[in-house]
Amino acid sequence: MEQRISLVTLGVSDVARAKAFYEQLGWHGQEVEETVFLQAGGLALVLWGRDKLAADAGVSDRRTDGFGGVTLAQNVRSREEVDELMATATKAGGTVTMPARETFYGGYAGYFADPDGHLWEIAWNPGFTLAADGTLTVPDFSAMD
Repeated sequence: MEQRISLVTLGVSDVARAKAFYEQLGWHGQEVEETVFLQAGGLALVLWGRDKLAADAGVSDRRTDGFGGVTLAQNVRSREEVDELMATATKAGGTVTMPARETFYGGYAGYFADPDGHLWEIAWNPGFTLAADGTLTVPDFSAMD
């Protein structure tokens, strides 16, 4: 298996509501057969009905609320951009779960949940540089010893 991710699919309770939320964050996508595809750099974020996703994966959706052990994250170029995106997410209908704050690694980050409870971290990390197109390359931590 190659070390890459092609798609991240979020099971949502209302595709139209989820699409509207992400559009308010500035994302643009295409809807095909009740599925929304949003280009996200070198991968795609997909919004699909939660029931359809569970059936496709062959699992039972217990619809339990709470932390599912997964977060999505977007690194940005400044502390100010963290604050701006957190405010945009709130205005779009998201819920701040952890206000932006200084981090243990010298950065600045906060979390919000989208209307279906999917967690997003918005972070500025001085050790992670972003290319002009937003691509993040993990630094060589062994060189930092």
